[in-house]
Amino acid sequence: MATFLYRLGRLAFRRRGLVALLWVVVLAVAGGFAASASSAASGNITIPGTEAQKAFELLEDRFPGSNPDGATARVVFKAPDGEKITDPENKAAVGEVVAELAKGDQVQQAVDPFRAQAVSPDQTIAYSQVTYEVSGFELTEESREELKAAAEDGREAGLTVETGGDAMAAIPHTGAAEVIGVAIAAIVLLITFGSLVAAGLPLLTALVGVGVTVAVITAVTVPFDLNTTTPILATMIGLAVGIDYALFIVSRYRAELAEGREPLEAVGRATGTAGSAVVFAGLTVVIALVGLSVVNIPILTKMGLAAGGSVVLAVLVALTLIPALLGFAGQKVLPRKQRAKAGEDGQDGETATAVETKDGAGTRWARFVLRRPIAVLLVSVVGLGLLAVPAKDLQLNLPDDGSQPTSTTQRRAYDLIAEGFGPGTNGPLIVTVDAEDSDDPQAAAGATAEKLQGLGGVAAVMPPTFNEAGDTAMITVIPKSAPSSAATEDLVHDIREQADDIAETTGAGVLVTGQTAMAIDVSQKLDDALAPYLILVVGLAFLLLTVVFRSILVPLKAALGFLLSVVAALGSVVAVFQWGWLADVFGVEQTGPVMSLMPILMVGLVFGLAMDYEVFLVTRMREAHVHGETPHESVVTGFKLGARVVTAAALIMISVFAGFIGSSESMIKMIGFGLAVAVLFDAFVIRMAVVPAVLALLGKSAWWLPRWLDKVVPNVDVEGEKLQRELNGSAEKAGEREPVAARD
Repeated sequence: MATFLYRLGRLAFRRRGLVALLWVVVLAVAGGFAASASSAASGNITIPGTEAQKAFELLEDRFPGSNPDGATARVVFKAPDGEKITDPENKAAVGEVVAELAKGDQVQQAVDPFRAQAVSPDQTIAYSQVTYEVSGFELTEESREELKAAAEDGREAGLTVETGGDAMAAIPHTGAAEVIGVAIAAIVLLITFGSLVAAGLPLLTALVGVGVTVAVITAVTVPFDLNTTTPILATMIGLAVGIDYALFIVSRYRAELAEGREPLEAVGRATGTAGSAVVFAGLTVVIALVGLSVVNIPILTKMGLAAGGSVVLAVLVALTLIPALLGFAGQKVLPRKQRAKAGEDGQDGETATAVETKDGAGTRWARFVLRRPIAVLLVSVVGLGLLAVPAKDLQLNLPDDGSQPTSTTQRRAYDLIAEGFGPGTNGPLIVTVDAEDSDDPQAAAGATAEKLQGLGGVAAVMPPTFNEAGDTAMITVIPKSAPSSAATEDLVHDIREQADDIAETTGAGVLVTGQTAMAIDVSQKLDDALAPYLILVVGLAFLLLTVVFRSILVPLKAALGFLLSVVAALGSVVAVFQWGWLADVFGVEQTGPVMSLMPILMVGLVFGLAMDYEVFLVTRMREAHVHGETPHESVVTGFKLGARVVTAAALIMISVFAGFIGSSESMIKMIGFGLAVAVLFDAFVIRMAVVPAVLALLGKSAWWLPRWLDKVVPNVDVEGEKLQRELNGSAEKAGEREPVAARD
């Protein structure tokens, strides 16, 4: 591996003009396809194999033209204080608004609340259900403006008018905060390198990789039915790993220059050693992201594949474009003082600066941990354990209008519905009665409705609505409880438990669907998939890290440390987004259940990113150990050569992820926060404290590998030992000795 990458880095350096041009062409071609493609993303979540999805597909088949996946809006009217919505003047105003809504180009139907009996018992609140011919993310801006204009006309007539539903959903966007995150990353790079050129290279190459990724995603959004959050997630991951991977190679290149090597040789060695770590770190991230497909929820599969593609591009950019740009930069990646020193020494631009022998913060910290490994380990584990405590109260659900900030019209409409009709009206259940094989479909539907009415958590059961063939009925069930409550979930399970009895009595099949049932099924499916997903991803990564480190205990320690950091991160998410701790600080306007996708998505993303730091830090220790140092000395050397760069990489990732906390989309905000704190815990607690403490306690055992396994596991030479022997052999034949192995 190291030898191949060594040659690749030298080739890219020598052909730097061609390599740079090829990447510009790739970016331009991808941008051209993106510009000519439709960017109408999907907002739908399908969950194959679940009862809610089966019922949804049955409705599509049996009620042709009903368009069950079409957008809906719920326009809620409230009469002025002391008046009723049924007063002639108010009733007329409502009628005018409904008539205006019905004229919309994409509107299928706008229901008159007085005909549909959608008036509250105290006659102060009413609502009109508006259905559209297209999904919420296919609505034109004109349709949304018509909806807002109709609501404003109602307000001008003296009514309180609020609007909810997925017709109000907009494509999620991020604010200026992520730009601040990139700016902070630039500052960290500048402080780390002390050179504008060296700091700019990782940012430039990361933007190239992200640009290509987003352009490709945009081009294939419609044919692959990608979700609206897919490009944002790919950008988030692509920026973070793109900057980090470039950072490690540039840092190693500077160290090779400091050893007195020519730029061409320095690029080759940097790509061969640090590039090997980049490849395997990237593989762990890709495994974690692609592994999301085992959940069998299309939105997660597509998001994982897209984000995995951004990581692959980041690796390719780091291995080819970075060496090429280093060819243009030359000695300019070094601080000005080092370049000036090289000039004073008369070395034709070749720096004679040696690696500083003075102990840095990383060395001092490593020696401190080696002296007190048990204390450091206990403090780290107990601290993360306390942060993980809130995770036991984790509540999962998909976001709805009830999770919106109280300042939004969607949330106010949600609250008005709950006030006038009860909380369950915000999450009605759709019970589908498949009476195709029943002798009397009408009687079967009636018996089903009667059975449902007798359940304890039911507030109301609407009369069955039949399709044209008369063999399938829809029954709307209004729960007594809110959509996200445990009581509503229990009611869904109760209805499904009654399905077999109903089938035996009437011969009709009963299925439950609707947004509330969909959310419950998503949560259940994710819960069921979490353990298999963890086994798959951690198992594959364990095998990969065994190959990289040629050890059993080091990969095991890496996996256990990850589990501790991710549970602590989930506990922090619960504390902020569910309990409301520090909610104002992070801009969380509305607390509530954690998004159902969050735990498994965080596990996938954080596992891959956590392994990055494990690979980059521990490979330096492995390299030192291979070259003859004792286990304790190798830990100190690994921190001396890698701690500063790993710290900078972690700060950059935290900055990039934290930037997305400013998103207006609650899902992106939560993911950004979760990833930022997870990287904080994993990089600075697990990798910087737990790892050296455990290695100190294990001693030589840390690098133990059974003989039989040593013969089976391929030697990929991540630490560059074979490359070093090959280069030294070549130098001997040429009558000269190459300098010793490179150091950062």
